[in-house]
Amino acid sequence: MIRKQDALDYHELGRRGKIEVVPSKPLLTQRDLALAYTPGVAEPCLAIAKDPDKVFDYTARGNLVAVITNGTAVLGLGDIGPEASKPVMEGKGCLFKKFADIDVFDIELNVKDPDAVIAAVAALEPTFGGINLEDIKAPECFYIEQELRKRMKIPVFHDDQHGTAIISGAALLNALAIQQKAIEKVRVVVNGAGAAAIACATFYVSLGVPVENITLVDSVGVVATGRAESMNSYKLKFARPSSEKARTLADAIRGADVFLGCSKAGTVTKDMVASMADRPIVFALANPDPEIGYHEARSVRTDLIMATGRSDFPNQVNNVLGFPFIFRGALDVRAREINEPMKIAAARALAALAKQDVPEAVAQAYGGNHFHFGADYIIPKPFDSRVLWWVAPAVAQAAMESGVARVKVNLDEYRETLKRRAGGSPAVLRRIVSRAKESPRRIVFPEGEQPRVLRACRQIVDEGIAMPVLLGSEREIAQRIDELDLGDLGKRVEVVRPRKFESYERYVDAFWAMRQRKGVSREFARRVMGRRNPFGMMMVKMGDADGLVSGLTLSFPETIRPALQIIGMRPEVKRATGMYIMFLKNGDIKVFADATVNIDPDAETLAEIAIQVSDAVREFDIVPRVAMISFSNFGSAQHPESEKVAKAVQLVIARRPELEIDGELQADTALSFEEIKERFPFSRLKDAANVLIFPNLAAGNVAYKLMSSLGGATALGPVLLGVQAPITVLPRNATVETIVNMTAFTVTKAQGLFGRRSVL
Repeated sequence: MIRKQDALDYHELGRRGKIEVVPSKPLLTQRDLALAYTPGVAEPCLAIAKDPDKVFDYTARGNLVAVITNGTAVLGLGDIGPEASKPVMEGKGCLFKKFADIDVFDIELNVKDPDAVIAAVAALEPTFGGINLEDIKAPECFYIEQELRKRMKIPVFHDDQHGTAIISGAALLNALAIQQKAIEKVRVVVNGAGAAAIACATFYVSLGVPVENITLVDSVGVVATGRAESMNSYKLKFARPSSEKARTLADAIRGADVFLGCSKAGTVTKDMVASMADRPIVFALANPDPEIGYHEARSVRTDLIMATGRSDFPNQVNNVLGFPFIFRGALDVRAREINEPMKIAAARALAALAKQDVPEAVAQAYGGNHFHFGADYIIPKPFDSRVLWWVAPAVAQAAMESGVARVKVNLDEYRETLKRRAGGSPAVLRRIVSRAKESPRRIVFPEGEQPRVLRACRQIVDEGIAMPVLLGSEREIAQRIDELDLGDLGKRVEVVRPRKFESYERYVDAFWAMRQRKGVSREFARRVMGRRNPFGMMMVKMGDADGLVSGLTLSFPETIRPALQIIGMRPEVKRATGMYIMFLKNGDIKVFADATVNIDPDAETLAEIAIQVSDAVREFDIVPRVAMISFSNFGSAQHPESEKVAKAVQLVIARRPELEIDGELQADTALSFEEIKERFPFSRLKDAANVLIFPNLAAGNVAYKLMSSLGGATALGPVLLGVQAPITVLPRNATVETIVNMTAFTVTKAQGLFGRRSVL
């Protein structure tokens, strides 16, 4: 429960409000100032004056939206004025930025006359790439949007109308499919006649509902021809013949297939819901309280599908699923408007996405609840990042096909760009998954009963990434699969109980032979092989599995110790090494080592780490540019540790003269080629470093964890190098997505051992 003071403190404490403007270019030197303002700014000004379309190249206009209101219909608060509406408009700006990386200026107009609003907004066209009208009362909002669409050559979108229409339209498509009802035959009752209600009714017609099958009900009653009270032209197109007997909501809803509420709480009773047709659909979208409570409706109709505007019940119809992504697609093709084909494309994309498997990250955002397409999950959740690259490309494609786009985009490339913009894993990570699918391998999971492992294995077998071998009790694993609702997963994976495995005694003998001169008795070897992690390592050693993924319930040393004892090191290396592949939000890739294995490596070990990691990076079709990190830049601070790093550089150069490596370097210097070029023109680095070798485990461990926690980077790792077979050590907090990705990486390493070809 949010207290009043909590909300006030949230907005007041620290920097007041919810937004700030941050320069996107450096402003640190006199030269920066001269480029950003006078005299340098004259050049883009002159270029735009010559060709106005250049404004999209030289300014932020193409990614800038105005959120505009006059405060006449704010949320459920009514006409509270432009000043009081500003917190809502700032919040809308935050949602644009968070979900679609769109910049926003919020504008609150102190005018109520519709023509004055139109004049003010139209005059702003040169500033923005799109206009989001918000919280303007009906029926004026219809006229305002209609006139602005005529005057302006950029998208104008009244979200109170179209946002609710698009999201509820997607929900309607899926609900009808589940309830096995044809859209052209259903009878729909819409309670409310404001902006959202009329827009929804209009959009449902675009989706295929015959207009004569829609009954509109306002505060007076059923909207019908010949009725004089509270009528306008927007209601009139849905007016029922005056000869019909239905006059009240109770009359209209009897026998209806679909109820849509955009009105107020308590307008629908249990008896009304009970009177609806078989397998009814109820969208009670009044906020904060629906027309009828979720549990009330369910108490009288167990065969219904219900949606509300609330997040604490299934099927939340939330406009944030629409406007950020619709504008993203429209802006990226410089659309002149957001037309009906673009809105339909958005609704159909949302409906299709709801039918896909839901990522673990979405479940975590909703308290660990897992979602599956069905009566309680008919539209995606707002925190599903995939909405960006499902909806925006669909909107962009519809804009191009309908002729309102100024520029064309390659949809496949555009989708990849959106994934990088969302901070998701870039193309290299997806290529790893793709390569794994080409030739899946047997991967053993010692922690076979762990829920995250089981959920990951469901995705792994669905996508054909690997052939999982789960270690553990068959009964316990089967029980967990049932509890987690993972369907037929038990039939699609192999389950092995170590002591009952046909090769158990052979494994015991093999381990005893390896360790008998190191104080291990045969009985102790038997006990060790009864443990799942060493047993899994032996499966890999003996060729019964191609790789291993483990670590959720064990410390890092507990996982790698049996790997070193049983699998062993590759002949050409002396020490194992751990590296993390860091996928940054801007799409860049950096590799950190050693952040997991070597606590305080000497110069010789650092050199070997650098060489091992560089070789591994080349498998990703990435040319390694290695910086050996310290607190010193090329001898600027004399200390045994910085000297150790400098010595390691010389050792690497002697062995691999072709390798682009240098140091010792401070981390910020290594990442700034401008600084390297200006201050250290003698450096061997020809661009910013993409491989950072840290002087000790503490530095590397801190760096990758800070980047993950505060920098928003996605970490793939730790990747264990130097071991003879693909052994992957998971961090204890690994998500399902991490387990899937690390499994794919393990498969590609196993493929490399057989085919000796590049991972990518």
